[in-house]
Amino acid sequence: MLDLNDVAIFVQVVRCGSFAEASRRLGVPPNTLSRRVQQLEAQLGTRLMQRSTRHLTLTSAGQVFLERCSGAVEGLMDAGEELLAVNQEPSGLVRVAAPADFFDFFAMEWLTEFLEAHPKVRVDFVLSDGRADLIADRIDVALRGGMLEDSSLFARKVLDAGTDCLVASPAYIARRGVPATLQDLVGHDCLVFGHPSGKATWRVTGPEGAPAEVQVSGRFSGNTAQALRKAALAGLGIALLPSTLTQRDLRAGLLVPVLPQYHRQGHGVHMVYPSRRYLPLAVSAFIELVISKMGAIQELPPQTCG
Repeated sequence: MLDLNDVAIFVQVVRCGSFAEASRRLGVPPNTLSRRVQQLEAQLGTRLMQRSTRHLTLTSAGQVFLERCSGAVEGLMDAGEELLAVNQEPSGLVRVAAPADFFDFFAMEWLTEFLEAHPKVRVDFVLSDGRADLIADRIDVALRGGMLEDSSLFARKVLDAGTDCLVASPAYIARRGVPATLQDLVGHDCLVFGHPSGKATWRVTGPEGAPAEVQVSGRFSGNTAQALRKAALAGLGIALLPSTLTQRDLRAGLLVPVLPQYHRQGHGVHMVYPSRRYLPLAVSAFIELVISKMGAIQELPPQTCG
């Protein structure tokens, strides 16, 4: 089988007109170039050129071979140069897997700024609360909360784990009263993740780190934290939500703490991707965008359950 590197050297030597000029342009010693061309001739079983130190002349076989392969070699070189150019500036398609409510907490204006800064980048969002298969679904990067189960993936932290706290709207508290104990939640409308029974068990940490749990139920359930947050804001009940999700509402007085002595250890949020080798610049730029924008939310003074 022919060594394509030898074919490429042959074409470049011919284009340069001499081994000396080809050596200067390629940064390879002339005797190395000459030896590689000789190897090619040996493989082909024919002489391709008559050569001297300063000049060369193609044989008839060399002329035919040049005509047949020069276009292919130059095409490969052009493709390589184009790829190098691409890797100097973020460009191309970035496929992102994110929760269905991603744009409820990630401002579309941030994405507008990103696309304006990188005019050669396209972004395709796959929004679903299911966990995408990054390889099978051709996903470049995914936003994931909770425990990272797939050790083959690489990850960058977006948000720290933090804590989950009990919250409700002032209107709900005015209407239903303040629960005095954890077990009082049994008599309240609680906002839980969707389950056919409408019930959930909240396992929390109480005063002095003591574990506790209570079975709660309510008339509203949903499958995303954002849905439960919006229900809490609307006065539909008490929710157990990540502090990073509710801290702005708490500071604005739109939500108030409930039983602040109880909390649950939360899970962080990460950007995950299949490989960190030769990560496209467009993907790297998008990861940095999400980390910087969402990290700014976390940089607010921490809101604790207490």
